[in-house]
Amino acid sequence: MQPNSRHFQANAESALREPNLQSALKQLESGFVAGRQRCYDALPEFEALRDRAKEVLDHTLDNLDAYLLEYEARVLESGGLVHWASTPAEAREIVIRICRDAEAKTVIRGKSMIGEEIGINDALEASGFEVTETDLGEYILQLGKEPPSHIVAPAIHKTKDEISDLFLEHHRDLGFTQRQTERSALVNEARQVLREKFLAADVGMTGANFLIAETGSNVIVTNEGNGDLSSTLPRVQIVTAAIDKVVPTLEDASLLLRLLGRSATGQEITAYTTFTTGPRRERDADGPGEYHVVLIDNHRSEMLGSELRPMLRCIRCGACMNHCPVYGRVGGHAYGWVYPGPMGSVLTPLMVGLDEAGHLPNACTLNGRCETVCPVKIPLPRLLRSLRSRQHLQRQNSSLARIALALWSWVALRPRLYQLLTRPAMALLSRLGARNGGFKRMPLASGWTRVRDLPAPQGSTFQARWQQQQRERK
Repeated sequence: MQPNSRHFQANAESALREPNLQSALKQLESGFVAGRQRCYDALPEFEALRDRAKEVLDHTLDNLDAYLLEYEARVLESGGLVHWASTPAEAREIVIRICRDAEAKTVIRGKSMIGEEIGINDALEASGFEVTETDLGEYILQLGKEPPSHIVAPAIHKTKDEISDLFLEHHRDLGFTQRQTERSALVNEARQVLREKFLAADVGMTGANFLIAETGSNVIVTNEGNGDLSSTLPRVQIVTAAIDKVVPTLEDASLLLRLLGRSATGQEITAYTTFTTGPRRERDADGPGEYHVVLIDNHRSEMLGSELRPMLRCIRCGACMNHCPVYGRVGGHAYGWVYPGPMGSVLTPLMVGLDEAGHLPNACTLNGRCETVCPVKIPLPRLLRSLRSRQHLQRQNSSLARIALALWSWVALRPRLYQLLTRPAMALLSRLGARNGGFKRMPLASGWTRVRDLPAPQGSTFQARWQQQQRERK
């Protein structure tokens, strides 16, 4: 997927005018958001688990080199191989070489965000391999030639009718000539098509939710079992994983798994949680003959030594985007790359460049909901402000924006002048907006009023109201 994050504003405006997308995004509040809240209420130790998870991941990042080497040693002991890739291009070359050495023709993939990050599907297909996504959501998007719009529910933007049309178009030649309209029938049709792909595949690829240093194991979570089939049926397995996925122990992985499902989809645990360790052993009933792990950096080492290091704690649950009011209006495609929402607004500029993705750190109200629900307490608003500061220091924002910020800063540093100017302005705006309760048009605020009303101020500033309350208390 080629980045187009510099077009965020145009993408967002287009998304706001798309009725199917707006209807689909409403499911976030009633589905994932409500589900997380139920899990939170039912687990008294939820906050304690968050604190402990943050401690574990911070400790891991402090000793990342040691834990990665320990993980590599355990994989080698189990009969697997570990490959190191600094860049997406190196990772693609390694995967293609493994497939060629195995004389493979067909590749199946379990859902993997790192696979999207390195663009592995396009690279494999360009090298002559047949690639099939096995996660239902990713499979739907592969048929439609679309990127995912959510890291947990990649096809959340698609309607049932759109999926029915896609299946009829692509499955007709396979003998499925009747257009299915029921969800269960669509799932069953996909299962029949994909089962043949599983059985015929030479190479299976998965990502990794966690890599366990003490055992050399890979952990994946799915709700369909497709990850298990991708791992065990083909004769070669390739795990692609970022270097920040490693955790020290099985106990640490169990802790994070307790938070992952609850934060992502409102499940106590996902339907399938699978641990794999190396290739098939002599007495194993199934499993691959070859087991490869490709560890990918892609700017993460740079993040490790910067103020943006807390982003490496991310466990890819999607809670931040589920609760984000901006994502909830424009969806994932507006962000223009693999990672959407608040976490994507931090990661994308670091991976594709702040010049390419400069709009994303500014596509945030800094309301803080993302930090409140993050299971590993990543301070996303602070990280977004840090990227805005970088952008300002590198003079990547417009001259008008720089002048406006300089003027605001000059006034804000003079409290008496600030109050002198803001109090009459708030009173005037309150009177002008009193009739309609807000503004449908306003100079210098067209980015807001083009798609929503701007509420009218209540008539006085916060400082004035606070001072009045203090006088009343006396």
